[in-house]
Amino acid sequence: MQWTLVIPLKALARAKSRLSDTATDAVRPGLALAFAQDTVAAALACAAVDDVAVVTDDALAGRELAALGAWIVPDEPGGGLNAALAHGTAAVRSRSPECAVAALNADLPALRPLELARVLDAAAEFPRAFLSDAAAIGTTLLAASPGRELRPAFGTDSRARHRASGAAELLLTAVDSVRQDVDTGDDLRAALALGVGPRTATLAAKLLIPGQPGT
Repeated sequence: MQWTLVIPLKALARAKSRLSDTATDAVRPGLALAFAQDTVAAALACAAVDDVAVVTDDALAGRELAALGAWIVPDEPGGGLNAALAHGTAAVRSRSPECAVAALNADLPALRPLELARVLDAAAEFPRAFLSDAAAIGTTLLAASPGRELRPAFGTDSRARHRASGAAELLLTAVDSVRQDVDTGDDLRAALALGVGPRTATLAAKLLIPGQPGT
């Protein structure tokens, strides 16, 4: 099964506020963009992925991610994460009504294409399925097979809410790069330990984060 990924991205100026202990207000927008660029690049390199749609109203992010090959969908609802995902999924299926769709976080800078393919291949066995984040509280990927609604319930305790919605939890090992989203300085250090993409690596090196190579 081939997938279209829907990746939501808020305005860069408002992104990653919980990284304030690691990066200044001036640096965080660039980090958020780097995370998204490395995520999108890895997703597009995944053999199981046909297309990537990014839902955003940020002009800079839209230009940079389109340059990588993503399709940019304006965030017309402006109603937050789940509204953006529902809107993006509707836009994708207006072009390809029977496609398989998966929502993917934009902050997976260590994402590896082969690990993403393993997750998507496992998700293809279920009408709806999800992968929890590294903290086992949130969700980094929610998938819906052809003809099935995505029904996103991201936010606080989304793992429990997606499970309660009837989505199958994917209990996979060795897919750490798909689980490791980045909200805090500790998350960033964990992603760096896995090995991040080139854009995140370049910016993170300038932050002199304790525990990363060279610090």
